[in-house]
Amino acid sequence: MQIKALSAATGTDVETIRYYEREGLLPAPARQANGYRDYGQSHLERLAFIRHCRALDMPLASVRQLLAVLDAPESTCTDTDALVAQQLVKVRARLKSLRALEKQLLQLRAACDGKHGPGGCGILNELVAAAHGEACACHS
Repeated sequence: MQIKALSAATGTDVETIRYYEREGLLPAPARQANGYRDYGQSHLERLAFIRHCRALDMPLASVRQLLAVLDAPESTCTDTDALVAQQLVKVRARLKSLRALEKQLLQLRAACDGKHGPGGCGILNELVAAAHGEACACHS
């Protein structure tokens, strides 16, 4: 299949596919007589694997490590387990950060009474105050 078909089958942008090839994550395909890339089922499966890992927000370095384990069936899953454990730590840290952000946004939103009188919008007033280095509702 040509690159456009691989792109359509996996939902991956053509430039991303080419990037994965350059980075060695996806093996270079054979070329047709006209010079077009000719991808096979193995490319489709490998790209789907990469996409799934990326959907789990794994960095390309981790994907590369997982592919190396996948390509060496005699290897143990100890490194794979450690890699996923590291990713879980990162995700939990991001969740904690997002919860703090949610709390700040809720505090900021509480500054709005829904009525824009002469003083203007409470949220905008808080944001302007913060921009001036003053205390604001969301960073109490």
